[in-house]
Amino acid sequence: MTHKQETLLGSGALVAITVLLSLKLFSDHLSHWKKPKEQKAILVIILMAPIYAVDSYVGLLDIRGSETFFVFLDSIKECYEGLVMAKFLALLYTYLNISISKNIVPDEIKGREIHHSFPMTLFQPHSVRLNHQNLKLLKYWTWQFVVIRPVCSVLMIVLQLLDIYPDWLSWTITMILNVSVSLALYALVVFYHVFAKELAPHKPLAKFLCVKGIVFFCFWQGIVLSGLAAVGIIKSEHFWLDVAHIQQALQNALVILEMVFFAFFQLYAYSAAPYKDLDVKEKKKE
Repeated sequence: MTHKQETLLGSGALVAITVLLSLKLFSDHLSHWKKPKEQKAILVIILMAPIYAVDSYVGLLDIRGSETFFVFLDSIKECYEGLVMAKFLALLYTYLNISISKNIVPDEIKGREIHHSFPMTLFQPHSVRLNHQNLKLLKYWTWQFVVIRPVCSVLMIVLQLLDIYPDWLSWTITMILNVSVSLALYALVVFYHVFAKELAPHKPLAKFLCVKGIVFFCFWQGIVLSGLAAVGIIKSEHFWLDVAHIQQALQNALVILEMVFFAFFQLYAYSAAPYKDLDVKEKKKE
């Protein structure tokens, strides 16, 4: 058995574990469907790990794929990442009975202070009082990434297919995306800090770490691998496989491994136990 076959076999087993764990949790929620608004958001978040794992495995299957092919695969992950962040904020709003569309903000949370940090203080006051408008702004800061990510992805793929994708444009789009995802994550962090006490029964930190952890590891390990390739630590020993493809393969393999851990962590963070308890209480009343 060749190294490639061993890698594909081992990675395939890890992907299967991630998918099975995620489907188990997915099924648990469907079996105890008590709060649709909450659980719809949870189901979207749960699927993040298996989608990342399967997407990365496809990248390993075609290890010598074109740059456009790998951009397409990365775009799938990152577009879904944007949707997950938006759904996570929607989940927190639901826990607190906040509805932006219906202009519902519970009286007990109105007037809370939101403290902005640098560089947001360049555009916002250091401290603002919580109201409907500020909550809507946090929502917009999160949803802008859901829009910008797919637009940039389509633009990158089209430009690469037309062979008009210079380095300066690549760096420009990368900077735009980094600012966009940072703003979305910032909105989530601000919201969590303001309502940490009220959200405590829902294990918000564990839930946030599931989302933030996947984004953090995928982004920063990509930067580290690029640096290792640039200084010659990652190098090609095969005439048919260049450094860029080896770097991409390592990134995909690491993502597949990490998704197993996140799939296990999700069993705790997004457990269906609270909804099972509601089932038990309802049956006792009957």
